[in-house]
Amino acid sequence: MTDWTDWNARREHLGTAIGNYASLSPDTVSAVLALNGAGEKTGHLDAKTRELIALAVAATTRCDGCITIHAAEAAKAGATRDEIGEALSVAIALNAGAALVYSTRILDAFDEVKKNI
Repeated sequence: MTDWTDWNARREHLGTAIGNYASLSPDTVSAVLALNGAGEKTGHLDAKTRELIALAVAATTRCDGCITIHAAEAAKAGATRDEIGEALSVAIALNAGAALVYSTRILDAFDEVKKNI
């Protein structure tokens, strides 16, 4: 049994598990890996910036696998804890902003459906 509080073990397990999944659906895994590498081919963002974005998205999508993989890649790319904290602050703000925007949609929906009740 894997200790899911050990992020390194989780990353190793995930590599094996994705490899196993690739044997069932190789085109799916190849496509995901191609998407992952497509952005870096443009050269517009450096590796550290891409990893900071990846970590912010990992927080908003609640993807533990993404967290462990991209935390390691961010460290390799030279990201600091402070930079990660700032990227995560952006993710937190966007999630709060999205909740605010969707709250207005909920109130609009409520007002609209209430007219027919």
